[in-house]
Amino acid sequence: MIEDIIYQCPVCNHTEFSPFLVCKDYTVSRESFQIQECKNCGFLLTSPRPSLDTLGNYYKSDNYISHSDTQKGLINWVYHRVRKIALKNKLKLVQKYTQTKGTLLDNGCGTGAFLNTCIQAGWQVDGVEPDADARGIAEKQTQKNIFIGLDEAEGKKYDAITMWHVLEHVPDLNETIEKLKKLLTERGKLIVAVPNSESDDALYFKEHWAAYDVPRHLWHFKKKDIESLFKKHGCSIKAICPMPFDAYYISLLSSRYKTGKTQYIKALWRGFISNNKAGKTNTSSLIYVIEKNL
Repeated sequence: MIEDIIYQCPVCNHTEFSPFLVCKDYTVSRESFQIQECKNCGFLLTSPRPSLDTLGNYYKSDNYISHSDTQKGLINWVYHRVRKIALKNKLKLVQKYTQTKGTLLDNGCGTGAFLNTCIQAGWQVDGVEPDADARGIAEKQTQKNIFIGLDEAEGKKYDAITMWHVLEHVPDLNETIEKLKKLLTERGKLIVAVPNSESDDALYFKEHWAAYDVPRHLWHFKKKDIESLFKKHGCSIKAICPMPFDAYYISLLSSRYKTGKTQYIKALWRGFISNNKAGKTNTSSLIYVIEKNL
């Protein structure tokens, strides 16, 4: 494996790190990867990591559900049932904070499920998806040309830009945020969902926590990381919203990684405990509604 090493924290620019956890890639390669912690701000990142030229190989699996749409196995079947509800909830959230049915860009649109939901609700949409297989499925679903990268959207403006579990995959974090900011209308909203590395299920499962998902997840965010990162780019957080379904799905996967078998009742109970402790702003994953400072 050709590796890249991160020498500077993208949040605070500090250059010293300490080992945090060693996690295994349970989805594709079975390789182990180091998560490092910034000695200054505590931000967690995967380093060393696969180079940009080889990173795509770690997405090539039917087990990587957002790119394959597979419904093989009970967990994936349940995921798709829950996703139908989640897609409607995501659309409601977007409309609540934008107060419009205007233009929307889904960055990292996968196989196009959310784009399709927005099209049916009357939005004018574009999507970005670098993975060729997922992009092909999205184009069939939406009957639209899906961009390979953000640069193809240059010059456009969007009332809403969504990133559903995408920011943690982006290699060039600060550069991407600047591009997104330029694509927003003056009062547009950037809506970002990411795993929460200080959630109860993250603390419980530790190196087996499925949402570390190394090496595909390059960054592992806490609330203060998102706040600091977007503040650097002249943005502020308008709202933080919970994603309660994620605790159950992540706990099901994590229990399988930890024990070698899926313990459905124990895992669902762990998801319930995590949500019970979380309140509204410490669930397994969180949605951040972000806006430019005017």
